[in-house]
Order: sequence, then C-alpha cells, then structure tokens
Amino acid sequence: MGKVVTLGEILIRYSTEKGQHLEDSSRLFFHYGGSEANVSIGLSGLSHDVSLLSVVPKNPLGQGALQHFRKYGVATSDVYYSGDRLGAYFVEVGAGPRATSVVYDRKHSSLAELTETMWADNTIFDGVDLFHVSGITPALSEDLVTITCDLMKRAKERGVTVSFDSNYRAKLWSLEKASDVYKKILPFVDIFSAGKLDAINLLGVTPLEDAASTVDELTYYSQKMQEMYPNISVSYSTTRDVVSTDENYIQGNLWHDGQLYQSRNFHIPYIVDRIGGGDAFSSGMLHGLLTQDDPQHSIEFATGMSVLKHTYSGDSLYISKDEVEQFINSDSSKINR
Repeated sequence: MGKVVTLGEILIRYSTEKGQHLEDSSRLFFHYGGSEANVSIGLSGLSHDVSLLSVVPKNPLGQGALQHFRKYGVATSDVYYSGDRLGAYFVEVGAGPRATSVVYDRKHSSLAELTETMWADNTIFDGVDLFHVSGITPALSEDLVTITCDLMKRAKERGVTVSFDSNYRAKLWSLEKASDVYKKILPFVDIFSAGKLDAINLLGVTPLEDAASTVDELTYYSQKMQEMYPNISVSYSTTRDVVSTDENYIQGNLWHDGQLYQSRNFHIPYIVDRIGGGDAFSSGMLHGLLTQDDPQHSIEFATGMSVLKHTYSGDSLYISKDEVEQFINSDSSKINR
C-alpha cells in the first residue's frame, strides 16, 4: 500500500441532536475532525501508511486529538505542540427541508496562528507516495498559503504525487481570494478534487451553455481545467441530487487519462451524518489511484465509501477495503450473518 502525508487542522466538532436549535441545545455531541485529518483516517483504514502534519495546543484537548488519530493508525510524530487553542465548529443538524448549518470557531487556533513552517526537514517526504492537502488550510491565513505552497513544492521536488481538494468554504474566505491562491497552488498539483462550480467560480472557466448531456458537461469542465493546468493528470468530483436533508442521490465522476468515468447513481434514503462524506470520497479515490486500480472500479469504490460515511456519525470513516467492496457489490441492506 502507499505512504501518505496529509497537512491540515484538527478540529473539535460539537453537534446538536436532530431537531434541536443550536441556541436551545442543552447538550452537544463531541467529535474530532477536520478535512485532511478525516482523509488520513480513511486511508489508514484502507491499510495505507499515513502521517499527519499539524499543530495542536499542549492541553487535554490537543492531547486527546493526538490519541484519537493514533487510535486509528495515523502517525502523529509530525504534529507539534504550538499555540493556545484547538479550532472548533458547531453543527446544527438539519432534518427534512431544513438544511444542516455550521458555525466556525477557529480564529486564533494553533494552526491558524502558525507563522512559519514546523516541517523544514525534507525527510518528511522520504519514501512518500502522496501528499494531500485541501483549500481549507490556506484559507486560514496568509502564512498558511506560504507554508502550503512550500510543502507542495518540496514534495514535487522529491517526486511525490500532490493531491489537492478544492474544498471551498465561503465562511472562511471569498471566491476572489481563493481564486488568487489557487493560481499559486495548482501548478504543483497532480490530482485535483473539483467540480463544475469550482471550474467556473474559482478557475474562471466559461460556463457551458445547453450541454447535450451531463456526460458532455462534466467532460467539458474536466478538459478545460486540464487545459489550464496540464500538470493535473486526474480530477474527480461528485454530483449530488438533494431530495431533502435526510435523502440524497450521489454519483461519482472521475477524469482519468482524458476519459470520464462515472459510478452508478447511489440512493441514500436515510442520512445519519453527511459531514465528512466528501473526505471519505477522497479517501476512496486516492486509494484507487495509489493502488493503480481500474478507473471504473475506483470511482465505484470511492462513491460507495462516501455513501457509507453518510450512515455513520462523526467526521471520519475508518473502514476496511473488504467492507467497502461488500457494500458496492451488494444490492440489499439485509442483515449479514
């Protein structure tokens, strides 16, 4: 299996019970999470050797975060103590026609306050196959833009494949700022998680009018992104049909070697927790690329892993390859005995 390094913030997540307003809640459910951190757990469950680059405060919350990731097999030897607080976010869980909403509390967090790299030693990329980061990390500060670009550049110099998930968050920065930063980042990227709206709003791709089919539309945007950045060999995304907060349809899309591959359209009739579904999808997709799996099977596997995440509480999904395979090859939710 592959050796992977991820860079990102570890967060505390506090969630309401379903049917509760955040301001009226008398208790909240606690989880550790964070986009890249979630991907690290997902890949560890799929038997990859994964380490996380981050910083946490030296207090019980920071120490608890490290214990959490070690429990799932993620190496934390390159997570350092720095700063005074762990970032947090609060989730008001939606239901039916009412969407889930998020309130961030991550200003002045340990990672957001970082002013210079803690990872100056190039040995962090020794024997590494893949370096993964998302757009959330550089959104936190100008210093993290510099740190992210520097690490990407060093990874490329060491022959490491670089993976970048757009992961645009409007509550963290503007489209204009994100677009400017992505122009600095994307020349270092080999694998790009981005869809139609990313192409239009962040990369400035001209919208396609009157597409004959969804396949034609997805092909157009994938081709345009690759024309702008020929270094990007693979891009992937999901298409989601939201019936309600509790019921979705989801389909995976993979652009690989100039060809579009799509998973079947998975129906999720009851969603336990949608947060982290995209990170589980990235974990499954990167697993397929690291193992050089057949592209069609890779996109089925990644989408199936994302669907499974929707059935579990919390940010991350730690699940084995065999469990995902069993799910995507099954046409029933009957009891497995």
